[in-house]
Amino acid sequence: MDEEIVDSPDAWVAEHIRRFVETDGQPRPGMNDLLLTTRGRRSGKPRRTALLYARDGDRYIVAASNSGADTHPAWYLNLVAEPAAVVQVGTEKFPVVTRTATAAEKPRLWRLMVAMTPEYQRYQEGTGRDIPVVIIERAG
Repeated sequence: MDEEIVDSPDAWVAEHIRRFVETDGQPRPGMNDLLLTTRGRRSGKPRRTALLYARDGDRYIVAASNSGADTHPAWYLNLVAEPAAVVQVGTEKFPVVTRTATAAEKPRLWRLMVAMTPEYQRYQEGTGRDIPVVIIERAG
């Protein structure tokens, strides 16, 4: 994605992205943060957000929590429409393919996310939607 990237319209997420870039991917020491760039499902433009991740072997795992809102985050809807994306971890950027965890995969992966950030459980309890877990793997 060599086009101009549009950062999240949420001010706190945009600030997190800025800190991520300025610190070479270490905006919050001790936290697993990545930048995810998706293709906007309506605009067609590259869209970037910052997310917490857990590792599952070589895979990156993220929760589409949207801070417990009753709607899925835009980045998740973008991935459903186009599963190819770009991830940055630290200073390394690489193409990825993504998919939503299956019903059989989700319980174990959800436990990984909650163990890392217990607030995810509160988010799930506070919304009527099932929060998806997304599996991110390097392309190729």
